[in-house]
Amino acid sequence: MACCALQITGLIFGGVGMVGTLAATIMPQWRVSAHIESNIVVFETIWEGLWMNCVSQMGIRLQCKFYKSILALPPPLEAFRALMCIAVLLSIIAFLLAIVGVKYTRRTKENPQSISIFILVAGIAFLLTGILILIPVSWTGGSIIRDFYNPKVPTPLKRELGAALYVGWVSAALLIAAGAMYCGFWCWAGKSPKSRYPSLSPNRSHKPGSAEGPSVSMQAYV
Repeated sequence: MACCALQITGLIFGGVGMVGTLAATIMPQWRVSAHIESNIVVFETIWEGLWMNCVSQMGIRLQCKFYKSILALPPPLEAFRALMCIAVLLSIIAFLLAIVGVKYTRRTKENPQSISIFILVAGIAFLLTGILILIPVSWTGGSIIRDFYNPKVPTPLKRELGAALYVGWVSAALLIAAGAMYCGFWCWAGKSPKSRYPSLSPNRSHKPGSAEGPSVSMQAYV
């Protein structure tokens, strides 16, 4: 029962992390304009994402514009796009593999240690997805904090951490937790004696003396 609960928990973490990965990739709130110094009344808020930038005027009117030229984008932004797209695809694949692995394991209740290889592959895929998300999200967050405290950066160009970064960090944590659960479950099942030495099926069991007749002594008595 505990094994099934662990697998279901990992599946929930992986599903939420997959949705969060997709949301962080689409959301434009990666970089948000910083309102510092004496700016009490703010009329515009600037959002900068991987695919577009948006301008919100007084929280009523929102205008978004996609980046026109891919070649004109900074190289880090192009790399972040590629990493997040790979993370989205890998998270979907890992979630599907986890579903198949959980179904296979639940069907073999007579031998719970004989889990499917899909469990291990899903765990590794979840871990890789979490690492892929951490790279662009943490890199972007570090650059925002560095520029914010840099006195050489003009005030209008300073940005704050957007909501998409927090969604990315939470999603990466959930995916890594799900991957650790599945990989740990696989290692625990691999160390079990039942998985190393599976019992024979009842049809193959052999009883001594059932197929052979009684032995006849050929010794001659003198």
